[in-house]
This record gives sequence, structure tokens and C-alpha cells, in this order.
Amino acid sequence: MSESKINPNDFSLDALKGMQSVRATFTLPRHAINLISTVANQLGVKQKSIFDHLIENKDIIDQIADEAKAYEPEKKGRKQKTFVLSRNCLSTLDTFAREYGLPRDVLVELSIRQLDPVIAQEKQRHKNRKRLLSQMQDFRKLGSHFLKRAHDLVGRDDETVQTLESFFSQYDKAMDELAVIIEKGKSVEQFPSAGEQQMSA
Repeated sequence: MSESKINPNDFSLDALKGMQSVRATFTLPRHAINLISTVANQLGVKQKSIFDHLIENKDIIDQIADEAKAYEPEKKGRKQKTFVLSRNCLSTLDTFAREYGLPRDVLVELSIRQLDPVIAQEKQRHKNRKRLLSQMQDFRKLGSHFLKRAHDLVGRDDETVQTLESFFSQYDKAMDELAVIIEKGKSVEQFPSAGEQQMSA
């Protein structure tokens, strides 16, 4: 059986260096800082990976370039935040900032704002999961009555009852797993949408 070997030509020192993590500090509104943190937590991905997707996607940068030129960021409510980025991502950000003649902070802020639809979708998904869990709990109550009736009719040791008990055991496990997902998603529950953020500003 032949072993697959890594082709050394697939790697280069420059490519590996580009993947290295670096730290960069930006001055951003709290909404942007909280937004990328919440999305990363909800989706189970690193903020570094989100930056790679946003900053190194030229289509996204092109879309926000015109908006960025007319955008005047409010100085109030902003704070410095240090993020971990890949060296390639930071280099790309610097290149775009020079190309469009825009501050890095503005490009980063408007790039992060592209995540607003993501958080809105996750908030709706979170609500739907809670509704689903509530319906599952209602069904489980009915199931308990049904299982008790089955015990009374054919006895606890009957094969049919054992099958039902196995089913409800798996059902309970599914409810527990869904409850864990909902608990993890609580961070999106109170997160303001872009519209709500503007109204409260």
C-alpha cells in the first residue's frame, strides 16, 4: 500500500509566514467589537478566521469602499481593541487602505458590519430553537402519560414497553442536547440588531 506524500513544492517559506498570527490594534465602536465576538462564539469559529474571510475578500472590500469614503465615524463610544490576525490578512488590509485612501479602522469597522445579517439570522434561529424545545417538552409530557398507560396495559417488562422506553430515552437525550445549544446561544438573544443599535445611539 503506497503512502501519500506531501509535496514540498506545495509549501513555501513566504506562504507559511503569511499564516503566522500577528496582533493589530484598531479603534472601533463597541457594537463592532461585540458583533465579531458574538458571531465567533455563536458559530464556533476563531475571530482570526472571520477577519480572513472579511478582509481578504476583495468583493466585500469593493462593496464597502464607496460607503467608506463618505463615512464619518463617530468618535464617541469607541475604544481600542487588539485582535489576532494572520500576517496575510494584515498585509491585505494595509494594501486596501492605501489603495482606497482610507483609514484601516474604517475598513475594519465596515467589514465587521457585514456580519449584521449573520447575527440577525442567528437570533431568529435561536428563537426557533427555543420554540422547538418548548414543543418537544409538551410532546414529552404526553409521552410520559402514554408510557404509563403502556405499563398498565402490558407490563413494564413487555418488549413493546421496552422499545418505547428506549425511544423516549433517546428523545430526552435530544432535548438535553438542544437545551445545551440554546444555552450557548444566549449571547445572541440580547444582542441589538443594526437598526436597534442606531435607535439606541
